[in-house]
Amino acid sequence: MREGIRLVPRGNPSRLWTYASPVLAVVLTIVVSGVMFLAMGKPPATAVYTFLVAPLVQTGGLSALAVKAAPLIMMGAGLALCYRASVWNIGCEGQFTVGAIFAGGLALGLPDLPAPILYPAVMVAGVVGGAATAALTAWLRTSLNVNEILSSLMATYVAQYLLIWLVTGPWKDPRGFGFPQTAMFSDGATTPTLIPGTGVHLGCLVAPLAAIAVWALMSRSTLGFQLRVVGEAPRAARFAGFSERRLIWVAMLVSGGLAGLAGMFEVTGPIGQLTTEISPGYGFTAVIVAFLGRLHPIGAIFAGLLLALSYLGGDAAQIDLGLPNAVTGIFQGVLLFLLLACDILINFRVRLPARRSETAEAA
Repeated sequence: MREGIRLVPRGNPSRLWTYASPVLAVVLTIVVSGVMFLAMGKPPATAVYTFLVAPLVQTGGLSALAVKAAPLIMMGAGLALCYRASVWNIGCEGQFTVGAIFAGGLALGLPDLPAPILYPAVMVAGVVGGAATAALTAWLRTSLNVNEILSSLMATYVAQYLLIWLVTGPWKDPRGFGFPQTAMFSDGATTPTLIPGTGVHLGCLVAPLAAIAVWALMSRSTLGFQLRVVGEAPRAARFAGFSERRLIWVAMLVSGGLAGLAGMFEVTGPIGQLTTEISPGYGFTAVIVAFLGRLHPIGAIFAGLLLALSYLGGDAAQIDLGLPNAVTGIFQGVLLFLLLACDILINFRVRLPARRSETAEAA
C-alpha cells in the first residue's frame, strides 16, 4: 500500500522554520485573502492591492500606519514577555480600557494643571490603571489558582461596561448633544504631535522604545533570564529557587502597564476624549502580534506594523470596494490560523510519498 504525505518528528526544533513560518503564513494569508475577495465578487489582484498596498502609498498613509501600530507594538511586546514566561494574559483589551479610564479621569478632573505636571501624571495614571487590572488577574492566579486566561478575559468585559457607564453617566459631556462621550481633554493632557500636519504623536516613538526596553529586560537581565526559564523549564526554575509567584506578578504588571499606557496614548492622542469605542480590538489583535513576532519584543514591532496595515486595509476596502469592515477580522483570523498551522514545520518535517521505484529498491 502506497504511503501518503506524512509529518515526521525532527530531532531538534528547526531554527530556519522558527523564522520562516511567519513569512510563509503571511504569504498564504494573502493567497487565501485573494480567494476570499474572488468569492465576494471582487478582482483578487485589485482587492489585495487595495487592502495591503493602497493604504501605504496614499497621502498620510505612513503616518496613519504609525498611529495604528503604536498600541499594537506596546501590547504585543508586553504579551511576548508574558507568554515567554508561560503566563497567558488574554486581557490586554481590558487593561487598555482601564488605562484609558484612569488617564481620562485624571485629565477631566484636573484640566487646569500646567502641562509639565498634568501630562506626566496622566501617563502614570494610564500605566497604573492597566497594571492594576493585570494585578487582579495575577492575584487570582497566585492566591486562588484561578486560570489567568479566563480571569483576564472576563475582566475585559467588566472594563468595557465600566467605560460605557462612565461616558453615558457621571462623565458624560453635558454639551455633547446626548452623545456617549466625555468633554474633550485640555491641551495640557493632550499627547504632543511629533510631526506637524500628521497624526504621528509621542506614542508612536514610545512604542518601539518600549519594545526595545522589554527586549533588554528579557535578554540582558537576571530577571529576564528567570522569566524565560520559568516558561521553558518550570521544574528547573523551581529547583534553582526562582519564585514563580513573583515572576507571574512581574510579567502581568509589565504587560498590563504597557497596555494601560497604550490606552492612555490612544485617548489623549487620536481621540482626545473618552467614548464608548476607544479600541477596534487592539488588545485581542495584540495576541496575534505577539505570536507573529515569535514572542520577541523586536519582532512585535514588525508584526504590529503588519496588523496595523490590516486595519487601514479594511477601511480602504470598505470605502473603495464596498466590502464589509469584517474583512479586517477575517484577515487577522486567517493569519493566526495559518501561523499556527505553519508552526508545525518547526518540530516536524513533511515526508512526501515515495516513488514506486524507490519503494522497490528499499524492499
